[in-house]
Amino acid sequence: MRHLQRRSTHPDPPGPRPSTPAGNAPARTTPTRDIPVGNLPAELNRFVGRADELAALRGLLEESRLVTVAGAAGVGKTRCVGRVAALLEKRYCDGVWLTDLSPVHDPELLEHAVAEALGLTDHTGRPPRAALVEHLRGRRTLLVLDGFEHLVDACADLVRELLRRAPGLRVLAAGRRPLLVDGEVTFTLAPMCEADAVELFEERARAVRPEWQPTATDRAAALELCRRLDGVPLALELAAGRLRALSVEQVLLRLDDRFRLLTGGSRGAPPRHRALRTAIGWSHELCTPAQRLLWARLSVFAGQFGLEAAEYICGGVGLSADSVLDVLEELLAQSVVEREDTAGTTRYRLLESVREYGAEWLAAAGDTGRMRRRHRDWFLGLATWCELDWFSPRQAEVAARIDSELPNLRRAMECSMESPEEVHLAQHLAGSLWFYWAGCGRPAEGRYWLEHVLEEPTPYDASRLKVLWVLGYVAVLQGDPVGAISALQECREEAERSGDSTALAYAIHRTGCLALVTDDPARAEELLRDALGRYREIGELNSAVLMAQVELAMAVAFQGELDAAAAICEEVREVCEDHGERWALAYALYVLAYAALRRGRPEQARRMLGECLAIGRTFDDLLSTVLSLELLALVTAVEGDGEEAAVLQGAAGRIWPSVGLQLFGSVHFGRPRAECEERVRRELGDAAYEAAVRTGRRLERGAAVERALTAAAGGGVRERRDTPGAGTGSGSGPGAAGEPGSASEPGSEPEPGPASEPGLSSEPGLGEMRRPAASRMTGRGGPERW
Repeated sequence: MRHLQRRSTHPDPPGPRPSTPAGNAPARTTPTRDIPVGNLPAELNRFVGRADELAALRGLLEESRLVTVAGAAGVGKTRCVGRVAALLEKRYCDGVWLTDLSPVHDPELLEHAVAEALGLTDHTGRPPRAALVEHLRGRRTLLVLDGFEHLVDACADLVRELLRRAPGLRVLAAGRRPLLVDGEVTFTLAPMCEADAVELFEERARAVRPEWQPTATDRAAALELCRRLDGVPLALELAAGRLRALSVEQVLLRLDDRFRLLTGGSRGAPPRHRALRTAIGWSHELCTPAQRLLWARLSVFAGQFGLEAAEYICGGVGLSADSVLDVLEELLAQSVVEREDTAGTTRYRLLESVREYGAEWLAAAGDTGRMRRRHRDWFLGLATWCELDWFSPRQAEVAARIDSELPNLRRAMECSMESPEEVHLAQHLAGSLWFYWAGCGRPAEGRYWLEHVLEEPTPYDASRLKVLWVLGYVAVLQGDPVGAISALQECREEAERSGDSTALAYAIHRTGCLALVTDDPARAEELLRDALGRYREIGELNSAVLMAQVELAMAVAFQGELDAAAAICEEVREVCEDHGERWALAYALYVLAYAALRRGRPEQARRMLGECLAIGRTFDDLLSTVLSLELLALVTAVEGDGEEAAVLQGAAGRIWPSVGLQLFGSVHFGRPRAECEERVRRELGDAAYEAAVRTGRRLERGAAVERALTAAAGGGVRERRDTPGAGTGSGSGPGAAGEPGSASEPGSEPEPGPASEPGLSSEPGLGEMRRPAASRMTGRGGPERW
């Protein structure tokens, strides 16, 4: 019998191999040579990035005998496993051997291809698998299998047997799906991070244009290009190749036709890597008809999507809703769909190039319009449900859900705007998201959509009227009284004409809010009481209605009725606790913090403001955050830490531009800041005050809030100094007329009148302005009790 021969440029040292009892692997000694054994090709250009991934893969290969790198088309699996294998080459005395399986289409030829890669010939009549086992048994070898996904069953069977029969063998595989072999560890290779993606693009760009020196404009365009291409290395390299003829900005502008643009890879590259369409098309060819159908239908999603949405939208003719999960799992296994786990939920997405490929197939089937309408209907229903659920203990979940679904909600509005008959659906959707635009830090985007859906002429039905009052509300929050009054006046007139009592109540409410921030508290009180009465008549109770009560509290406080303001907010707090509402609660606590501070209880105010800040961070509500920081700065100044107070003022000043006009330009809302500044300047001097403010302005919002929360919890950033009057219960406090203040905390008796601390302003005649609380507040048993 002829012996098994091994073709290699680095043969084994001469001499007989040591014999061992049958079934035992022969002992191996490390060859005395420095040149690695194997067939790994040399890298033709520099490997860029992926430091974390390479380190993780090296660690996995230390622990596991089979590691599979799975990922989407073009994500860099081949290059990554080749790099890892090269880094580990000297650890395997019998070599690191690469087998490229992409050209092998017949499973019967798989073992021959592996033997060929190992440099083996066998002149016996044994099956190729037996020859492989004979050769690998007793050797310390790393076998790299690349591009096996079209031979997955045969490859899994072969790898299973080789690992069982050759204990010194380790396998590093790269494909679009795992092998599903016992002992396999799957490493999902994600697209490159932003920094690595930009570095790769610029590296490859200089390869085709060595003289290229990117300008600031080029770098900005390159960054956007990397984002649009999802950090997929193949797409980035193909895009860089286009710089032979185009600028970076021109490449970016042509991405709408990416499959035509991203072609022309190097001649030495595998065929599937010479065009983005070919790379993705290879995955498509491996899919079953059901998988291709789901892939096409999933292309209607923008960004992430959930299982329930996929089942509703994609289920139907040719693919039942009940089967969507099974087919989705298959697409996940083939790296067509990406899985993303966030905050305890599992969501999915298609890389943009994969999505566009599916969209082409959906269009070819003539099913795009129907699928987009199903998508629109699902997210219209989602927005409606979320609006109702906002007034519940699930507020934080609702905010997170809208955050994750925002790209799909945008697409749903775009879909409805394409047909004049369906514009009212876009209006309903934009109006239903009022809580998100106003309460979750999105007023600018909200205003864009609200104005956009009003561009098309439609009847003044409930949807259009709702958009008008929501637009007015957002304009108020942005400090734009002209835009606010225009929308609110139109809403009010049309609501009166059509008899829409709900829209009328909201229009009056938001007009009262406008009066409040433009320093007309008497007018604000009149309008807000009118709106609250109308809400009672129609049975409306939600977060917006509670905010109307808080705004009423501010209006009466700005007129000096501080006890009444606090009593209103105590009632709001009770309702919030009954319903699990948190967003409106933050604003009620803000008013109550004023009251605590006015009674000389800064520690109580600090705790309330800490809760305000925590709630604001949950919803990303910039307005409640910045108002709380301003008041906390005053509390801190009263407690004697002027420097920290100035830092908090600086942090708030950095946030205001993202909210709108600072303090709405309102004297009443601006008084805490003015008093804090006056007090701290007097304490520190102008130079030290300005330096501390600059320190605060350098704080990112998250860092500023964390700093304030630490202080609010009792772990102040700086050791606070006791000052006369600070923290006493004698009525000394910082309050000023026209600010929420002197009501007591729950269960205590109100003070007979305000007291002013030296150096803090107090409007004259404040005590005389007070009226009996029962005539003004919505306290227990009062006329506005819910």
